[in-house]
Amino acid sequence: MMENKDRDYSNEDITVHWKPGKCIHVTTCYKELIEVFNPRNRPWINMKGAPTKRIIEVVKKCPTAALTYSWNDKSKQEELKEKEKKTKKTEVKIMRDGPIVVMGDFEITGPQGQTYNKMKMSSFCRCGSSDNMPFCDGTHRKVNFSD
Repeated sequence: MMENKDRDYSNEDITVHWKPGKCIHVTTCYKELIEVFNPRNRPWINMKGAPTKRIIEVVKKCPTAALTYSWNDKSKQEELKEKEKKTKKTEVKIMRDGPIVVMGDFEITGPQGQTYNKMKMSSFCRCGSSDNMPFCDGTHRKVNFSD
């Protein structure tokens, strides 16, 4: 059984944060940049495998925010936070054979009126088999869901 402990991987510029509990194995990271994100290696993230700019590009594509990054330089990190605050656009993507991914500044309200934490990104189940409905838990891969 895989350990669900969050992990950090750093180079001289950034730290990539991995939250395995959020990962639904869409595989964008290693399909885009196997030199850095290789699940066959231990550790599976090699921060020397590509330039920082390219690592950031791929991390930003993670549909569940299981991968995120922060700048090691505090002033650059503050600039990033300010830029994110100004970005109000919400984006919805339908992943091929996978979930609906919502990214932006939004709040989710459940059927009984309960409010989930304010989120930047969330993945919603399309296969109907998630054990964490309405959220995707990666079960679409086990049931061979295709759209």
